[in-house]
Amino acid sequence: MAANIHDQSFSIVFGLLGNILSFFVYLAPLPTFYKIFKKKSTEGFQSIPYSVALFSAMLLLYYAFLKQHDAVMLITINSIGSGIESIYLIFYLIYATKTARIYTTKLVIFFNIVALGLIILVTLVFFKGHLRVSIVGWICAIFSVCVFAAPLSIITPNILGFSFGITQMILYLVYRGETKALVLPDSNNKVQLEQFPNANNVQQSTVNQNQEGAMNYGVAGMISNSQVVPSELNV
Repeated sequence: MAANIHDQSFSIVFGLLGNILSFFVYLAPLPTFYKIFKKKSTEGFQSIPYSVALFSAMLLLYYAFLKQHDAVMLITINSIGSGIESIYLIFYLIYATKTARIYTTKLVIFFNIVALGLIILVTLVFFKGHLRVSIVGWICAIFSVCVFAAPLSIITPNILGFSFGITQMILYLVYRGETKALVLPDSNNKVQLEQFPNANNVQQSTVNQNQEGAMNYGVAGMISNSQVVPSELNV
């Protein structure tokens, strides 16, 4: 008898501590929604964590009603959690864009109407007694983990960029000590020839003109010398 009382007191104490911690977990997104209210925009925030949290709280409520025994604390905290998450989602829908509103509405309908309705229907029809409570309890445990994993959806758009960043860092660490001289091709002449496709012809004609000028200059010099000699003889 004393052992049972001792166990019950432990259950009450840890149950209260669990409810207090769960309450603070439900209040954790308050700074996020304060930013949304201040900026009048949801910006890049996602509604998936709040939709999954609402679904988990409502599923735990169903589990608590099935369990009945020692379910007061479960009903209390999950009723509060369902209310808080509903307020978050309403607040999100007010400031979200049209596309985000449609997406959030689909999430809420899928999780809290379709999925929850199917779980309730299947467990009530196909399972009974303790087996039903155990199956619903395992489902609740799985989705409670999903509540904490849901915010990881924000990394989805950044997976590719993250992978490329890691690759660049690895390549830098591998090749950072190697310094090699780069031999650049002499592209000046090539560029000049590409810009002036007739440059070779122009250069050749210039050489020919210079040679002709030199020859003319030599002939003129010979003529001038022949004219000077008779004059000297006359003198």
